[in-house]
Amino acid sequence: MTKSTAINHYLKEQASLDLLRFITCGSVDDGKSTLIGRMLYESQMIFDDQVASLKKDSQKHGTQGEEIDFALLVDGLSAEREQGITIDVAYRFFSSSKRKFIVADTPGHEQYTRNMATGASTADLAILLVDARNGVMTQTKRHSFIVSLLGIKKVILAINKMDLVNYDQKTYQQIDQNYRSFAKNLNFKHIQSIPISALVGDNVYEKSKMMKWYSEKTLFSYLETVKVAASKSSKFILPVQRVNRPNLDFRGYSGTIASGNIRVGEEIRTVPSNQKAKVKEIFIGDKAIKSSSDRQSIALTLNKEIDISRGDIICKKDSIVESADQFNINMIWMSEENCFPGRSYIAKIHNNSSSIKILDIKKIYNVNTLEHSPGKQLNLNDVAEVTVSLNKNVPFMPYQENKNMGSMIIIDPISNQTIGVGMINFALRRAQNIHLQSLSITKELREKMNGHKGQVLWLTGLSGSGKSTIANALEKQLYAEGKKTYVLDGDNIRHGLNKDLGFTDKDRVENIRRVAEVAKLMCDAGLIVITAFISPFRAEREMARSLFQSGEYKEIFISTPLKIAEQRDPKGLYKKARSGEIPNFTGINSPYEKPIKPELTIDTSKTSVAQSVKKILGIIT
Repeated sequence: MTKSTAINHYLKEQASLDLLRFITCGSVDDGKSTLIGRMLYESQMIFDDQVASLKKDSQKHGTQGEEIDFALLVDGLSAEREQGITIDVAYRFFSSSKRKFIVADTPGHEQYTRNMATGASTADLAILLVDARNGVMTQTKRHSFIVSLLGIKKVILAINKMDLVNYDQKTYQQIDQNYRSFAKNLNFKHIQSIPISALVGDNVYEKSKMMKWYSEKTLFSYLETVKVAASKSSKFILPVQRVNRPNLDFRGYSGTIASGNIRVGEEIRTVPSNQKAKVKEIFIGDKAIKSSSDRQSIALTLNKEIDISRGDIICKKDSIVESADQFNINMIWMSEENCFPGRSYIAKIHNNSSSIKILDIKKIYNVNTLEHSPGKQLNLNDVAEVTVSLNKNVPFMPYQENKNMGSMIIIDPISNQTIGVGMINFALRRAQNIHLQSLSITKELREKMNGHKGQVLWLTGLSGSGKSTIANALEKQLYAEGKKTYVLDGDNIRHGLNKDLGFTDKDRVENIRRVAEVAKLMCDAGLIVITAFISPFRAEREMARSLFQSGEYKEIFISTPLKIAEQRDPKGLYKKARSGEIPNFTGINSPYEKPIKPELTIDTSKTSVAQSVKKILGIIT
């Protein structure tokens, strides 16, 4: 057999093997990276020059003296090598004669829980490492709960560093019993406990001569043979990622199959438009195929042109894919910025983007006891059950039925960073039973009758900056010109609509949410709405902007310096705040986030009320 023939034979063999994706997790320094490094080393997935480099690195960065530090094969970040911990998620590929593997090595520190959740989101199985000296730790429980939440059903409890407890069987049995007692309320179908030493190699590839009391499979043997359940859904689901139009003669709909299979000639329908057609061709790259199945990235062509765009779903004619705009979800919060009900973010579900608002925090879980309690906000690494509202209907399936169709990432609209992940439990009944009522008198007709467009002039700034004074003078001028107006003032609103709210961050968020919704209704009535609120958080002002059409919302920053505003102190509030009588007072002990790109900035320490009004009149359309 020639070298070329041997390579081709090997590649064909590899292509026929199934793929297992798994994650290693657990507490800090339980040996996750060392275990993966040993797997790579013993499966001969590293070259001789890499081995030589590893030996050299072990002398410089290693923690094993003269021996090889296998963790360095995985800990690629220099910060990890210096600290001896894993920070980022490291993915590695290796294979045996029976199976291909992709492993995600995830961090153990609590502050990197978000990285661990990322690694677990695509895994079929989890290896939870426990240091035999320490037993089950808080992070072991946290990671187990998140693994369960993310739908992983099979777990290997790898009780590591058995060499450091003299391979004691009772220690192994006690840890096994403690973990199973904790995990009985999680959604695992099978837990396989294996005593190992990743450093020495006991029970990783070969049976340990030091633990003859353990008679079951080695870790690698179990990975080679474990059966992982496929998606519960057999429906063909293709979330459309892109519409390909390389020329006038080709229109293909590309995406990764979320579940099921499809053949040329089968009838499909689209969601949400409910149009029908037949599959004309299926492509993987530029190769035409007759059929395709779960997880394959394909492009479909149809026997007729229908309206399909990114975010739509292609499914078989008898498949039922629901759409909704309100959900009950499980959420992992990944940001140091707290999450408050009423605050708006961006959600991405499969290939669909939408504005999302947290309606209510139903419960926050205690990862140690698996008990839950109510909460008013989410902090970094909190795991909670919440209800959310989207600004449009999106096709979905429950997460436990289909991960791809039931998962979402949550993005900060200002920083564009991922700040949370969500798993859909079910759509709220309200979302399925309440529909917008079509009305005969439209916004355009009301504006025509009023003689001007509806719009919102959002005045924001510190207390004492002059917002209410300017708003009052502005309305007088607009009234004199015959314009239909209304002023929503912070103090006045808190005497009525928002009298149940205080001044915590959560209440401030809800205060602005309600005001923004009222302003939207008034704008829809064709009024010029003037709001005078401190509105300290940029996220809420952006949420308010998102409710309106382009050009309807104008942010006006009354940028008077704190020193000047405090000197004025018309209501004596700064004096009380300085003395501690008023907690959470903006500018003193609660932050004010300045606008980044307001439509207008006015410094009332340099600009009179009349001049301020004139400037605002200049931006009214």
